[in-house]
Formats: sequence, structure tokens, C-alpha cells
Amino acid sequence: MDGGRLHRLGRRLIELSRQATGPAGDLTAGELAVVEDVVRHPDSAVGEIARRTGFVQSHVSASVARLAERGVLTSRPDPADGRRSLLKITDRAMAAIARRARRQVDEAVLAAFPNPADARRVLALLDELGDLLL
Repeated sequence: MDGGRLHRLGRRLIELSRQATGPAGDLTAGELAVVEDVVRHPDSAVGEIARRTGFVQSHVSASVARLAERGVLTSRPDPADGRRSLLKITDRAMAAIARRARRQVDEAVLAAFPNPADARRVLALLDELGDLLL
């Protein structure tokens, strides 16, 4: 498999994931990337999120402000450096994320593949890939 095909596969898997879990509310793609980063790295500062996501710090700061205003993120002062704030997902947002994550992908895959045998094979391969890569 070449890099282009891998990229297309990744995009297709994201499409299936969105079909299975439903929309992420009114979050932009950038805000969703910030939320996903904070879920993986709680108590992160804006600069750390910017480095991991590849966004410029001003973009992360603006996203964080919008997310905090909507009750998705909370911040607290960094005890080691009072100039920085450490970010965390709110309990309410974490519960919503957990509900979406628990949804099964079977229906989305069955809808995407008209041949039931192909759909079952895709589901088995996805399970295997998950075991190998995650």
C-alpha cells in the first residue's frame, strides 16, 4: 500500500467513525482536534496542545476560549508557573464523549457495504487492526 492509499483509507475510516458515532455537536474540526488532544493529555497548557496538534498557539488559544465558554473545557492555574493555565475536559463533556465512543460501528459498516459477507469481513478486519495498532 502506498502513502496516498493509506491516506484515503484513513479518511474513509474517519467517515465510518462519524457515521457510527454521530456528529460531534457544533465543534469545528480544529476544536475537535483540541478536545481530542486534551482528552489524551489532561492538564495540558495551550503551548503543549499547539505543539502536539501542529496548530499555531493563537488558534489553540481562541479554540480553548470558545470551548471553555461552551462548558467543554475548564482551566486552572499551573501551580509550577502561575502564568500558564492547565486545561481539562469538563465532566459533562467527558460523559458525552464516552457515550459517543461506546456506540458500535456495525450498523454504519453494514450500511456502507451492500454485501453482508463483505461487511462482516470489514468488521473482523477493523477489530484485528484495532488489536494490532491501538
